[in-house]
Amino acid sequence: MPNVIAAEARKLAGTRTWLYVALGGVALGLSASYGFAAEVEDASALTPEATATVTESVIRAWMMMHLFASILGAVMVTREYNSGTVSRSVLLSGGRDRLFAAKTVVGTGAGVLLGAATAGVALASPYVFMPMNGMDPEMTTTAYQTALGVFAVTALAAPFGVFLGWLIRNQVATVLVLALVTVGLEPYLLRAVPEVAKYLMSIAMSSVYLDGKPELLSVPAALAVIGGWLAVTGLAGNRLLTSRDVA
Repeated sequence: MPNVIAAEARKLAGTRTWLYVALGGVALGLSASYGFAAEVEDASALTPEATATVTESVIRAWMMMHLFASILGAVMVTREYNSGTVSRSVLLSGGRDRLFAAKTVVGTGAGVLLGAATAGVALASPYVFMPMNGMDPEMTTTAYQTALGVFAVTALAAPFGVFLGWLIRNQVATVLVLALVTVGLEPYLLRAVPEVAKYLMSIAMSSVYLDGKPELLSVPAALAVIGGWLAVTGLAGNRLLTSRDVA
């Protein structure tokens, strides 16, 4: 099994997919983070509490990296269906379950690395962008917890993307589903039916990075919901892989 995991890690590292995904997340994160710092009209009039809120918002702006982490996880699987190499990967790995496990481990590891890097950049962002608008960052416990939440959702999104890749199998379709659901459908449902939408994947993630909306779940409950989504999609993805033709 370690050899299979190492092979999958080499597949991921040997392409530029991870770089393109990371750059896309960085571009969006930089834009959003700068935007939160720049929108303050009179920085000199801010109270320490207000400055702390701006600091937390600048950090929280990096939460969208979780979308790119899920795309990275999905592409790890779907590119093999698109290229027709998934059957060979099953044979070389020694079985479908072994391939499923290896991609899950590597995808999760990639998510952890991406999450750690994102959290580090998120913590540095207030020191870069806030002084541009005449503010000094006000780091609080909530600010650090927000960065921890950004790390957590980014790390957890990667295996979710892997599982969706096994379920949908088509690269373009999987990326579109992730993007449209995360950016469009789920935020709309939160406005329309918050009592239901708070149990959706990306909405539960917003609880973890302390988005602050009153209708959201508590952090422990949100983590439980995320775990439930991972369990359901993982079991379904594994079932589909082991019960149907991989060609």
